[in-house]
Amino acid sequence: MIELIVKNYLQEKLDVPVGFNTRNDVEEYIVLGKTGTSSNDHINSATFFIQSYSTTKLNACKLNAKVKEVMKDLVNLKEITKVSLNTDYDYTDLNLKKERYQAIFDIGFF
Repeated sequence: MIELIVKNYLQEKLDVPVGFNTRNDVEEYIVLGKTGTSSNDHINSATFFIQSYSTTKLNACKLNAKVKEVMKDLVNLKEITKVSLNTDYDYTDLNLKKERYQAIFDIGFF
């Protein structure tokens, strides 16, 4: 399952918790999810959001920068065929009143 591959990879590379849900027990963490998949000529691709939560906007931005840096090497995993950053931006969580940045990645996999 591509979601677990990405989650486990990020958990190994980053020094903050990584998961699929928001948290209240830590101040800095990563939330990820898949927004869609497609397949063409037996090549799969998925679009992922990776949200960096922190205590300040600057720290969320810095965590987002770390995410973008480590995601470059995701392509070195045998299941991954490509990784490209689609976009990233300030995405403050107004419901939880937490600072957050979001990066969107397109990932090819098999």
